[in-house]
Amino acid sequence: MTAPAPLLSVRRRWAALAVLVLAVGLLAIDGTVLYLAVPSLTRDLAPTATQVLWIGDIYSLAIAGLLVTMGTLADRIGRKKLLLIGATAFGVASALAAFAPTAEVLILARLLLGVAGATIMPSTLSLIRTLFPDAAERSRAIAVWSAAAGGGAAVGPLVGGLLLEHFWWGSVFLVNVPVVLVLVIAGAVLLPEAKDPHPGRLDLLSVLLSFAAVMPLVWAIKHAAAEGVDLLAIGVLALAVGSGVWFVRRQNRLAADGRGPLLDVGLFKVPAFSGAVAANLIAIFALTGMLFFFSQYLQLVRGFSPLVAGVAELPATIASIAVVVVVGWSLRRFGRGRAIALGLAITALGMVGIAIAEGAEHYVWLALALVPAGLGVGLAMTLTTDAVVSAVPPAKAGGASAISETAYELGVALGVAVLGSLVTLGYQSRVALPDGLAPDDAARAGDSLASAVTVAGDQAGAVGSAVLEAAREAFVASLQTTCVVAAVLVAVAAVVAWRLIPNDR
Repeated sequence: MTAPAPLLSVRRRWAALAVLVLAVGLLAIDGTVLYLAVPSLTRDLAPTATQVLWIGDIYSLAIAGLLVTMGTLADRIGRKKLLLIGATAFGVASALAAFAPTAEVLILARLLLGVAGATIMPSTLSLIRTLFPDAAERSRAIAVWSAAAGGGAAVGPLVGGLLLEHFWWGSVFLVNVPVVLVLVIAGAVLLPEAKDPHPGRLDLLSVLLSFAAVMPLVWAIKHAAAEGVDLLAIGVLALAVGSGVWFVRRQNRLAADGRGPLLDVGLFKVPAFSGAVAANLIAIFALTGMLFFFSQYLQLVRGFSPLVAGVAELPATIASIAVVVVVGWSLRRFGRGRAIALGLAITALGMVGIAIAEGAEHYVWLALALVPAGLGVGLAMTLTTDAVVSAVPPAKAGGASAISETAYELGVALGVAVLGSLVTLGYQSRVALPDGLAPDDAARAGDSLASAVTVAGDQAGAVGSAVLEAAREAFVASLQTTCVVAAVLVAVAAVVAWRLIPNDR
């Protein structure tokens, strides 16, 4: 068994949970805090549309590629130890991102943030499994954890707005440093150590294969979206699929030989586990892909300041936090599978409402649509996470947590890559720029909305107004289409949850 959580007092357990909530909240905020900063960093660093996508999703991509490895490593060397090491590295990488002089350096810094984040994420959830052996208490703790993850992602734009109102775009990263200091000090004092007493040897080939299965997959999708399906995209996709198949076979062979696999793929034979992972991945894929450009819509189409745009997204934040109150009731009333399906169905309706409200004149309709989207995602995330963590003994909690979080982060990365590329391609195919623009200006304005706003500001009189109007119309139409696609995907996730996840209470 792992560290004896029952020896800890109730007050100590919940104080330790507060540290874990701070950690996951930091990671969640950092995943979305950059959204509002895209217009200002575009002015300073002049990234291309493809670089903007990489700046947005390389963080989650790196986390997704390394979570399985780091979750298993946490089981081996200690979850507390790895969390504190990762938090320190996260602070250093944040400082590098804050002062990045070029788009390329910022992408590198975001990559390093993702690597550091991958060492933190599995420990936050697996330590909850250790701290709260009682199922009912653990469900409440995971609800708080999920509220921090979902609420943190939603609060990110508000934090970004507050900072951007007074400071340069790098402040959205620099603010991480004092938070990391608090996290490291409090974690060293309050968190218990926990690890697998019989972990086996870490298989380096499995580590390489797990990363090779994720990175090429997302790259191939991004390349196909930007350049079309060509031999290079097909070849890289084949590499990802081949690495994934090899990885699964190697895990089965290591398990049969008694050497300890990096990942227990047998867990996917459990309907509650596999259904929860699949529903989580599809839902996050749809939600984050849509939200990545939503903050740009509020600023560049609605004309909100960064701070007002952050406040405008608060209804989703508040709704996701409110899940803590209703999660127990929904589980008792509907059962796990139906409650997850219900949450996803509510999310899908909210996304359709967002698509409709994006064309409305008044913001109030957007606010009303954000409430069901936030509430549904919060409910589904809490219950799917609980299903995954509860499916394994505490000694293996790091690996199971890594699977859940890999699905989450892979959904984030793929959502930004696929749906983000869909928004970009939709914009580029729809925008009808006026005559009279220089070829270079026309190329920039046709690349992205953020670039079009910059170009419009450089034009005089009617030409600038026409550029801005054409760009906004094209962007809104593209974003509405993407929201509907996202809603359909979430509805599919609801069906998956209904069919695969048992209705235990």
